[in-house]
Amino acid sequence: MARTNFDQLLQAGCHFGHMKRKWNPAMAPYIYTERNGIHIIDLHKTVMKIDEAAEALKNIARQGKKVLFVGTKKQTKDVIAEKATSINMPYVIERWPGGMLTNFPTIRKAVKKMTNIDKLMSDGTFGNLSKRELLQVTRQRAKLEKNLGSIADMTRLPSALFVVDVMKENIAVKEANRLGIPVIGIVDTNSDPKNIDFVIPANDDAKDSVEAILNACCAAIAEGIEERKAEKADEKAAEAQADAEEGEAQPRRATGARRQRKADEAAPAAEEAPAAEEAPAAE
Repeated sequence: MARTNFDQLLQAGCHFGHMKRKWNPAMAPYIYTERNGIHIIDLHKTVMKIDEAAEALKNIARQGKKVLFVGTKKQTKDVIAEKATSINMPYVIERWPGGMLTNFPTIRKAVKKMTNIDKLMSDGTFGNLSKRELLQVTRQRAKLEKNLGSIADMTRLPSALFVVDVMKENIAVKEANRLGIPVIGIVDTNSDPKNIDFVIPANDDAKDSVEAILNACCAAIAEGIEERKAEKADEKAAEAQADAEEGEAQPRRATGARRQRKADEAAPAAEEAPAAEEAPAAE
């Protein structure tokens, strides 16, 4: 069953591309027609591509891996933050920090710095600082929180990138390509889909369009997370049952061993009894 349909995408305005003079010829397979100088995207193909991307995202979530959502456009960053937070995934909606993937250890140091500042503030160490020094530290903490707060829990490289507007976020796409990280991207008619592993042809400028696609993809990730939880619960139940069966088998084996020992002890006595009875008869 499709995760979305033609009518939902049409109502959200996913079919609106860019002006014809701004198009990228590589997007020709996904363009249905041109109307009033604007390209119209083939939403039947969009539905199919959303399903492909959603299945890939579901498999990643089922394995317990992370997907990094990237989108710094003013009109879409709020919905990206909302959807990513709902499934506990990291996201970047402010300026992309150059080298965030290719120089990940440095980014982690900045995140740790932010954590250290929080610890020092909580234990009262900063109480001895002057107002000017405290203000500088507070501003530094706010800047780190704005740029890196949403990835504070990302302790390793993500297993995939979900990018809104691959042309605007081209640096993020290049870093992911360099590291071999799969990229799922909402690609408009003015963008190049060449370096995108899962192309979702759609309007990447409208909030409703991006939200409709994110709803389908985030629902797939949520399913993957739930399936992983169910698999873990089944494994724990199987382990508990195995332990219980092992616990029951040990007393049975012990009882069997005791019975065998008693039988072994009784055997010599049984052999001596007839010999004792036969001795008087011999006289």
